[in-house]
Amino acid sequence: MQTISEAAAYTLQFINQTHRSVFLTGKAGTGKTTLLREIIQTTHKNTVVVAPTGIAALNAGGVTIHSMFQLPFGGFIPDNSAPQFSDSTKFETKATLRRHFKMSGLKKSVIRNMELLIIDEVSMLRSDLLDAMDFMMQTVRKKSTPFGGVQVLFIGDLLQLPPVIRDEEWRTLKTYYRGKFFFHSHVIQQNPPLYIELSKIFRQTDDTFISVLNNLRNNQISQQDILTLNKYVKPDFDLKANKGYITLTTHNNKADTMNAQALADLEGKLVVYNPDIVGDFPDKIFPVEQQLQLKVGAQVMFVKNDLSAEKDYFNGKMGVIKSLSNEEILVHFPEENKTIEVGKYEWKNIRYKVDEATKEIEEEVLGTFVHYPIKLAWAITVHKSQGLTFDKAALDVSQVFLPGQAYVALSRLRSLEGLILLSPLQMNGISNDQDVMDYSLNKASDDFLKNALHFETKNFIHNYLINSFNWIDLAQEWRNHKFSYNENGESSVKSKQASWAAKQLEVIEQLLDPSRKFVSQLNKLFSQETVDMNHISERIQAALSYFMKPMDDLVFEILWKIEEVKRTKKAKTYYEELIILEEWQTKAVLQLMKAKLLIETVVAGETISKEKLTSEEIKKYISHKTTAIQEQFKKLNITLIDDDKDLERYTSKKSKTKVPKKSTVQETYELWVEKKSIDDIATIRVLTKQTIYSHFVQLIQTKAVSISEVLPADKIQTLAAAFKGYKEESLNTLMENNSEKFTWNEARMYKASLN
Repeated sequence: MQTISEAAAYTLQFINQTHRSVFLTGKAGTGKTTLLREIIQTTHKNTVVVAPTGIAALNAGGVTIHSMFQLPFGGFIPDNSAPQFSDSTKFETKATLRRHFKMSGLKKSVIRNMELLIIDEVSMLRSDLLDAMDFMMQTVRKKSTPFGGVQVLFIGDLLQLPPVIRDEEWRTLKTYYRGKFFFHSHVIQQNPPLYIELSKIFRQTDDTFISVLNNLRNNQISQQDILTLNKYVKPDFDLKANKGYITLTTHNNKADTMNAQALADLEGKLVVYNPDIVGDFPDKIFPVEQQLQLKVGAQVMFVKNDLSAEKDYFNGKMGVIKSLSNEEILVHFPEENKTIEVGKYEWKNIRYKVDEATKEIEEEVLGTFVHYPIKLAWAITVHKSQGLTFDKAALDVSQVFLPGQAYVALSRLRSLEGLILLSPLQMNGISNDQDVMDYSLNKASDDFLKNALHFETKNFIHNYLINSFNWIDLAQEWRNHKFSYNENGESSVKSKQASWAAKQLEVIEQLLDPSRKFVSQLNKLFSQETVDMNHISERIQAALSYFMKPMDDLVFEILWKIEEVKRTKKAKTYYEELIILEEWQTKAVLQLMKAKLLIETVVAGETISKEKLTSEEIKKYISHKTTAIQEQFKKLNITLIDDDKDLERYTSKKSKTKVPKKSTVQETYELWVEKKSIDDIATIRVLTKQTIYSHFVQLIQTKAVSISEVLPADKIQTLAAAFKGYKEESLNTLMENNSEKFTWNEARMYKASLN
């Protein structure tokens, strides 16, 4: 387990206890991905993860920028002019985005409820695309502050993969932008994020190698550095004779040709494996080749970390195929003299949605792609090696064509001992972008971070509390709703509810003046040189006693009206309007409840975290109310109309309480404890039965589940007889002799029980 660095600790604190946007960067191997996972697991904020490409989004566990914000593929001009055309490129503007790119209600709801936006692989993010995102967020959230008031965490290494802008696009865009990187965007130029750099390197430990990499990265490579690297030049290096080396090259076709030729040179039978794809998983985001072609003796590389307790492999670990069958792949690690069976890995294509009960953003799995997490590894492009770690690599970087590619290639290696250069390193082509070098001067010092954290935390608490009692926007939503009744005909379902809407508006408007006075009081208390949090806590408690009941009653009123409208014909549009209003009102009440928890946490001197800002009362707030209302309707004998199928579909989504992310095996186990069958679990989890069986192998191995819970006694006896005296690593021979008596899945589970 990596020890968290001071910069990483600061990042976590800025995310959880301030509203300050952060640019998190760091050299290759400093743990950016590990920290990203930690933030997603621990933040109390409603979080969405996006990335510029489908593969980057899949690796980060998020969605693409274009799909989340309904953006077209093309340039964006940050003004309100008419669309422009430049040779083969169309440019959108604020006016055309507003007019043509209609966003679904689901996405709008996610954007309205978003508190933290994480953008991974930000080095690839174009300046104009970031401005387009900012515009869409401000529009949907109806707030003219950067990103509509959402905190943004930008993650990436600007000295790795740069944004791609075609020359004909840049001829137009350079009129509006000084450069192509995300920090050249108008929103960042006007509102720069805090620049935090992770500096502790976990991948390399050799000081000489680290020094060379740092100099290469900073455009300060010396003649001595070149001499150091060129000691490892071996143009005639025999890759066939020296096993375990992967060649890093700059072009896809070269890597593909080397892999195909090396596979063809091996004798033996070719075995082809295909993925299990369930649901919606577009081929353009397949994380590995759809067809995995292998032979015994093939050199392979793992493309993910081992999620099991054994931790047998990591992203980039090399091995050799020892044994193959249609149902089993064994990989041997020569340096450890160890052989393992490769299990399949699950990739999820997700979308975000808002939990109707808690207003928390959660993931919905649209489809899964399950395949072996390995690929042929005689060669790989520098581009595809991002994030990987190699013990031994041969670098073919004589044709480096992008700034930073030589750095990316060299920084994949753990040490110089594993390095082979197939040609001398040239000085040309490896300098980095000067704009990036200049931007790196914005890095915050430890003293600055310490002072900023103190100031920004106080600011965050202050703003969180005053925003909890600021209902100007909420009242405006009620006003808009009330006045919308005038647009309907007198005979419509909605028009009959006009007096109800007027009454609720009156309630919220009566709260505005006292809430304004209370916010003013809070502002005064926070403006003092020494802020007395105990006194503020007392004032918050008193305010809650005054405001909570009328605000809570408004939620009840609107939920009651929604339940009523569900039972009315031809009311789908009105129902959708009420749902949006309910979202605003419920969010305001949940914010009050969280404000109480926040001030209690601060007074107790504890860290602001996900656990501290939630409670059973918050999680079940809406479900308790909805259940009570539905019971009332049953007593009144009012039934749900069943002829408006659209409305039924719209209201049939079940609400689930958000829980921290669990491992895929843990999710299967919990459904098993609920007495769900293997077929049921596969359906619920959008996975194949085969994948669920692989989870049971792990559950049996860790003794979470007993083999007798899964298989009948007579089957276990048959398996025991077959396994008696069986010593081979592979199950192939055993299955050839017993395929009619039991399945591969049954054999694997029984073998796991023996361990």
